[in-house]
Amino acid sequence: MEEQNIHAQTPVPAPAAPQIHPSPTQTNTSRTRLWLKIIAALYAAALVVSFVVISKVDGASKSRSKDMDLSNLAGIGAAKKDAVAVIPIFGAIYQTDSSKVWERGSQQIARRIKAAADKKEVKAILLDINTPGGSVGAVQEIYSAILRAKAETKKPFVARFGDVSASGGYYVASACDKIVSEPGTITGSIGVILSASNFAGLMNKVGMRSEVIKSGKFKDIGSPMRDMTAEERKLLQTLIDDSYDQFVTVVSEGRKMPIAEVRALSDGRIYTGRQAFDVKLVDKLGDLQDALDMAGEMGHIGKNPRVYREMDPIDQFFSILESKVGFFSGVSLEKVVGASPRLEYRWYGF
Repeated sequence: MEEQNIHAQTPVPAPAAPQIHPSPTQTNTSRTRLWLKIIAALYAAALVVSFVVISKVDGASKSRSKDMDLSNLAGIGAAKKDAVAVIPIFGAIYQTDSSKVWERGSQQIARRIKAAADKKEVKAILLDINTPGGSVGAVQEIYSAILRAKAETKKPFVARFGDVSASGGYYVASACDKIVSEPGTITGSIGVILSASNFAGLMNKVGMRSEVIKSGKFKDIGSPMRDMTAEERKLLQTLIDDSYDQFVTVVSEGRKMPIAEVRALSDGRIYTGRQAFDVKLVDKLGDLQDALDMAGEMGHIGKNPRVYREMDPIDQFFSILESKVGFFSGVSLEKVVGASPRLEYRWYGF
């Protein structure tokens, strides 16, 4: 009996719990969550850096404004407030309805020209141009905005050429009173181009065919799905010739040169700034400071004028990012493939 009691009182060990190993799916999920946390942390850090940069730019701007106000209270003349507005025109010129703050389509540039011209303290406007041109309509929109501002405010405009100011860039500059160029700037390329892709050969190789039902024989002119006819090519050439005549007329009027002389220079060739100066396409060789001095003197506020930039800190921040690293300057598939032919005042070497 004692032996039986001893056995009865001895506790029976509980069965060991089964070991659970994480499945490959759970492991991948954990890794994904870790990477998402890392990306979120990096994104947050980037936002913090961005706001620090923006606040510094904004703070410096407010400090300058405060200094100007104090100088006015001290009795320094109101002329100290006078300035030259600098408006950048960088990159290819196209129309865009984007709401992104870093976009600089023709509508945004035209708006900035008007806003700067309407400010009383702005006595002259400098267009800092670095563009190979763009679509005909977008270029002409900026050109018209300059002429309208000049007619309404009588304020002088100066164009300054950076790395490139070709084709549509030169078209825009023709509306200005003076043009200043670096000696090595690429300019000229006065002319018009229309590019259309042709996939007919490729479609024949893969056995594809496009069926089109149209109201007139020219309705699908420029289609990439077939070869262009001689009649269509002749029709498109008339569009090119008319747009070219508009370009030549603009340069002739802006530069005060005879039409024949402009046509001799307008076969699409490019010039250096120094070559353009020799043929009277630019007025002065110099840098940005030279252009500012010229604008200041034309605005009757003297050399080394105060600079006014119609750009808020956030816009300026993204503009710097785009110009330095090209982060936001992606090219759409439509522009690369050329699915939508358009008349352009553009040099394609840029």
